[in-house]
Amino acid sequence: MYLRALNSLLDSDIRSCSSEELATAAGVNSAKLRKDLSHLGSYGTRGVGYDVEYLRYQISREIGLTQDWPVVIVGIGNLGHALANFSGFSSRGFRTVALLDADESRHGELVAGCPIRDFGELGQIVREHGVAIGVIATPASAAQAVCDQMIAAGIRSVLNFAPTVLSVPEDVDVRMVDLSSELQILAYHEQRKAPHVEGAPGTEGVA
Repeated sequence: MYLRALNSLLDSDIRSCSSEELATAAGVNSAKLRKDLSHLGSYGTRGVGYDVEYLRYQISREIGLTQDWPVVIVGIGNLGHALANFSGFSSRGFRTVALLDADESRHGELVAGCPIRDFGELGQIVREHGVAIGVIATPASAAQAVCDQMIAAGIRSVLNFAPTVLSVPEDVDVRMVDLSSELQILAYHEQRKAPHVEGAPGTEGVA
């Protein structure tokens, strides 16, 4: 969150900020921000605040974003296509080295300047580029098999957009992005905020 806030400040050409300003941009209070940043060292100056660019570098270094991370995306449907075109990856230290899909009719098609290749080439691509992270944007029914192939090829970090839980060894890290679940959570909060009207959706049994 802090890194995203710092990037946003730099995009607005803000070069220095107080802890209160950075906390507001990150959505936390200033006491929490100072406590969190204290784990990295002392980068603020009393009465001046933080050098935004320097602090961004220090946080990026701490979480491993000062190097280029090669990424492969599997499943180039609507979601995979959108991910391939997302400029935020390259600007944040992630380089998409290959787009893979099992559909032979898509092979050779250019997406964001990168050709779609056969999923069977995964192992070769991982070896050639030292791929660190695999992104799964396939239907749920194919996600586990794709994940298994990624692990067999040597990938140890997976970002999963398929709406299913993946089974992986202990040394493999998986992050799941379930868009439908996030919408359901928002729907739940909207229902709680809405006035109870007899006969309205979600009010069955309410006196």
